[in-house]
Amino acid sequence: MKLAFLLSLFVSQALYAADKSITLTGSSTIAPLIMEMGKRFEKSHPGVKVDVQTGGSSRGVKDTREGTADIGMVSRSTNPDEPELKVFTLAKDGVSIILHKDNKVQVLSSEQIIKIYKGEIKNWKDVGGKDAPITVVNKAEGRSTLELFMHYFKVKNSEIKASVVIGDNAQGIKTVAGNPNSIGYVSIGSAEAAIQDKTPIKLLPMNGIAATTEAVKKGTFPISRPLNLVTKSDPNGMIKEFIEFATSNKVNDLVLEQFFVTIH
Repeated sequence: MKLAFLLSLFVSQALYAADKSITLTGSSTIAPLIMEMGKRFEKSHPGVKVDVQTGGSSRGVKDTREGTADIGMVSRSTNPDEPELKVFTLAKDGVSIILHKDNKVQVLSSEQIIKIYKGEIKNWKDVGGKDAPITVVNKAEGRSTLELFMHYFKVKNSEIKASVVIGDNAQGIKTVAGNPNSIGYVSIGSAEAAIQDKTPIKLLPMNGIAATTEAVKKGTFPISRPLNLVTKSDPNGMIKEFIEFATSNKVNDLVLEQFFVTIH
């Protein structure tokens, strides 16, 4: 009888502990925002730990499906082969080309961008810049920013002639900031935040539209996406509570601080 009671107590404590920990994996675009939301959630929920891990949107989907993460962070719309996922939108964001601040090129056409990424244009002088080889910075497989880039420009990853392959937005921004001859593409929100912190990069317009959060908000910027949280089934308990908090107007200030577009 005593053993049964102790076993029951152990199981109850284990379930309670599990409910007090929330694990999120996936998009590096969303991760910094969720980290800030997590800190605020933890303050109002003593003993709760919000664990945030990156690895790309594909990891978020995979971990959620396999049950190794409670919530996936996915910075794109769900794909047709992901119908079972429950989707909760946090905010909106755009993706655009970044160059070093000192690069005198102010605009690139879609055709020029495609040719640069396919290795057909290899020198900045061919697009109005100085005589210097172009360093092409591409995203790694599994990154939703890469998927969005390929979809918009109608290119395959096998066609891209990358000089450097990076993972998250921070790596992309750091790479371009450290190489005046490089070109990359990242989250507009992440780039705007970096520019405010005096990082020497600049965002290029797309189709004559400035790459800004405001343009994404208005719906005029051509490359935009939802920032989503996903679960394997309808959430409940602490996970449901966190998602409701993260998608509420209570965190609009955090969304704006990350230079994303609020949905409320």
